[in-house]
Amino acid sequence: MKNKKDDKAWKVLKSEYLFQEPWLTVRREHVQLPNGNEIPDYYILDYPDWVNVIAITKEKKFVLISQYRHGLGYTAMELCAGVTEKYDPSPLVSAQRELLEETGYGNGEWKLYTELSANPGTHTNMTYCYLATDVEKIADQNLEATEDISVHLLTAEEVKAVLLRDGIKQALQAAPLWKYFAENKI
Repeated sequence: MKNKKDDKAWKVLKSEYLFQEPWLTVRREHVQLPNGNEIPDYYILDYPDWVNVIAITKEKKFVLISQYRHGLGYTAMELCAGVTEKYDPSPLVSAQRELLEETGYGNGEWKLYTELSANPGTHTNMTYCYLATDVEKIADQNLEATEDISVHLLTAEEVKAVLLRDGIKQALQAAPLWKYFAENKI
């Protein structure tokens, strides 16, 4: 996507990093639009690519997790998700690793389901959403020291009810679930 020639692309006149940490990198750019107008202070957030997984067991249960989210200050129901690590050869491998680590589920049939951006105006990364069907419990959770995750197995109707009451706040996770329900007429 970034390698395609785009006649609407902005020209970067100056670029500088203001803040660089593993979970937040901020860059300020002075850009020129194709019409010649300039924006002297345009801010970009650099993140690694993200992944999430709609995981469905052989028994047609959705594998969801819940964990505390400090930004909003509440415990959230979510899809299994994470970042693509540099040592993972592909987003698929990252998604499979995250599902196994956070839930103990794996195997099954996997396909890339959709690709989303949190905010294409300011974020440099993509979220790769996978659909994994016929997954099964193959291991115990292998959580990081900063993770406290509960695993929940829900029916399609239960997941839809969570969505309808706005119980999944993460838009990059709600969107692929709504797509799944629309395509499957649930």
